[in-house]
Amino acid sequence: MKFYKLIIVLLLIFTSCKSAKNATSSTRFSGKNLSAKKVSSKHIKALFDKQTIDAKLKVVYQNNKKKKGLSVKLRIDKDKMVWLNATYYGVIVARAKITPTKVQYYEKLNKTYFEGDFSVLENVLGTEVNFQQLQNMLLGQAIFDLKKQKYKAVINNNAHLLLPVKQKALYDILFWINPNHFKLDQQELKNLEKNQTLNIGYKEYKIIEGEMFPKHIVIRAKDKNRFTNIDIEFKTVVFNKRLKTPFKVPRGYKQVVF
Repeated sequence: MKFYKLIIVLLLIFTSCKSAKNATSSTRFSGKNLSAKKVSSKHIKALFDKQTIDAKLKVVYQNNKKKKGLSVKLRIDKDKMVWLNATYYGVIVARAKITPTKVQYYEKLNKTYFEGDFSVLENVLGTEVNFQQLQNMLLGQAIFDLKKQKYKAVINNNAHLLLPVKQKALYDILFWINPNHFKLDQQELKNLEKNQTLNIGYKEYKIIEGEMFPKHIVIRAKDKNRFTNIDIEFKTVVFNKRLKTPFKVPRGYKQVVF
């Protein structure tokens, strides 16, 4: 699976998993042992508070067969739209535009495109996939609503580890929350029966205009026979800028049907 497809349907990987450790820093735990309710509340309060993001990323994609680097422009209008433009040596190779109601992308190598809504992906995966999850993943927030489930909290890997009191029937999920700024150090989904794991680690954060924002995200997905790694490094980030998000499928492209 190529990056431009993976970043759009990234949650496809963990949903086929149907919860990893990458601490933001290696310093010793400096916080108190808080209740799960308190940790969850502080994480929710640390939610990203700007309206738009205009960022340039360096992305390195690797699987069992190949390794490739891409330059990616990422534009987010919070709760409304995620736009991605991937280039290879200055040439556009893929573009995507994702809203709460619509998923669109096209890629130039095979001249294909996809257009549909999240229900199409949910039908394929058999589990919840939505815009909010993708947005949260990019912002260092939990991909599942912490208010909808009861958790217990323990100290692990220099962080507050939240574990659901009752795990999902098809997969386990874990959240490591940083004791200093209460953004994620890591989140993980794991299907032990199928030996599948998705790990999203936040290696580093940077304070930009008063916001604690991810600077380096590492995604690791694996099963018995294959793996996919994606390293995302934010090179520049600007908030609350008026965004341009053009999207038009070129003529002659073939539609992908899931």
